[in-house]
Amino acid sequence: MEQVAKINKKSVAQFAQNNAITIIMVLIALFVGISEPNFFSFGNFKNLSVNTAVRFVIALGVSGALITKGTDLSAGRLVGLGACIAATLLQRSDFSTKLFPNLPDLSILLVVVITMTICGLFGFANGAVISFLKVPPFIATLGMQTLVYGICLVYTGAKPIGGLRSDYTKIAIGSIFGIPYLLIIAVVCGILMWFLYNKTKHGKYMYAIGGNENAAEVAGVNTSKVKIRIYTLAAMLYALGGILLAAKAGGTSVNMGAGYELEAIAACTIGGVSTNGGVGRVSGILIGVLVFELLKISLQFLGVETSYTYIVQGLVIIIAVALDLRKYLAKK
Repeated sequence: MEQVAKINKKSVAQFAQNNAITIIMVLIALFVGISEPNFFSFGNFKNLSVNTAVRFVIALGVSGALITKGTDLSAGRLVGLGACIAATLLQRSDFSTKLFPNLPDLSILLVVVITMTICGLFGFANGAVISFLKVPPFIATLGMQTLVYGICLVYTGAKPIGGLRSDYTKIAIGSIFGIPYLLIIAVVCGILMWFLYNKTKHGKYMYAIGGNENAAEVAGVNTSKVKIRIYTLAAMLYALGGILLAAKAGGTSVNMGAGYELEAIAACTIGGVSTNGGVGRVSGILIGVLVFELLKISLQFLGVETSYTYIVQGLVIIIAVALDLRKYLAKK
């Protein structure tokens, strides 16, 4: 019995250590919920789900890079580029400062395809540079981050974009049977990515590369092709996230999405996606994003100034990565 008790204590301690940030944030949310009666309301839950939905889509893109021991610092700027492309193509025809005044009304689906394809090309470039030129993912995507930002500035003239069509903005505010469209889109993306990660050769190869890239190559995995697919798909997900964010905000600018890559990396790490590669689940990513958004909303309810929330978020990112590295070293 003593041995069983020791094993149980060890398991509980290990669980607490591995999920320390999640546990702390949930406790904070419970404290806020008890002290602020409006916290556990339908309106706040809807707000939380909508915010989580968009960031979940972006985090899904980052997760593939992390699982293969990479990273993607261009995520935020590609979100911004996607938002700007979609917004400029979906402005009202009677809007006085429409970027393309002679452009006819395009179908939203066509604009989504165009936007995701353009951003996908930048992701393809990321994957190609990392795979063939052997540039570390950190440097390659950092360079792409600046490059994309510059292109976005040139494309928009550094001006804010407004006057979006109502059928486009309805994506963000509409719902079916009380379920927001944004939440439905996020769930569909999550299911598709779960299938890709768990039921396809691509997913199998992705985890193999993250576990041991050299061994994967010896086993016959075309690591270059897999990485290119990962970064291309990631960029397309960032584009989708940008499209949804612009619809939600009712407008956009070149700065939309700035810093989102850090939030996505933090959320993935909190959700169990290891920065050391080879580990990560879609369900964990969802939990990580949800917990991170829960923290931000809790701080708002507590009346914490925006300046201080950035400090807290920065600390969470550092602690999350530090705990992940500790788990990795403990296994070694």
